[in-house]
Amino acid sequence: MSVQERKQRERAERERLIVATARELAEQQGWDAVTTRRLAERIEYSQPVLYSHFRGKREIIGAVALQGATELAVAMRAATAAADGPRARVTALARGYLDFAERNPAVYDALFQLDGGLPYAQDDTPEPLKDAFAALLETLAEVAGDGVEPGLFTELFWASLHGIATLTRTRRLPPEDTERRVELLVDRLAVL
Repeated sequence: MSVQERKQRERAERERLIVATARELAEQQGWDAVTTRRLAERIEYSQPVLYSHFRGKREIIGAVALQGATELAVAMRAATAAADGPRARVTALARGYLDFAERNPAVYDALFQLDGGLPYAQDDTPEPLKDAFAALLETLAEVAGDGVEPGLFTELFWASLHGIATLTRTRRLPPEDTERRVELLVDRLAVL
C-alpha cells in the first residue's frame, strides 16, 4: 500500500469517526449538543482537523442525513420484502418508515428537519436521497391508481408518513393510535 493510499484510508476513517460521533451525540443529547469543539474533544483531534473534513456543523448534519437515507432505504426494502401482496407491502412500508423514524430521531431530524445543505428533488440530489425515495416509489407505484402519477402519489404518501412520525414524536398525536393511523392511510390512499 502506498503512502497516498494509507493517507486516504486514514482520512476516510477520520471522517467516519466524525459522523458516527456526531450522530451518537445527537441521539443522546440532541443536535444542539453537537458542536465542532465538542466533536473535536470526543474524537481526540483538533478543530482544524475536523474542519479539514467538514466546513462546519451543517455539512456534518448533511453527512449524517446521507448515511441515514441509506439506512432508511434498507429498512423500507427489508420491511416490504417479506410482505405478500400490495396491501401488505404498503402497510409494511409505512410501518418500516415509522419504526425507523422512532428508533433514529436525530438521524430523522438530519434527513427531514435540519438544514444539512442537501438538495432534495433536484437533478443534483445525492444518490442516497434518491434511493430512499425510490424505496418508497417501488412499493407505492403499484397502488397509486389509474391516471395518478406514481411520483406525485409517493410524495403525498410520504408527506403523510412524515406528519405521523413528526406529530407522534412531539406528542401532538397519541402514539397508541399509530397503527390505526397506518391502517386508515393505507385504506384511504392506496388503490388496491
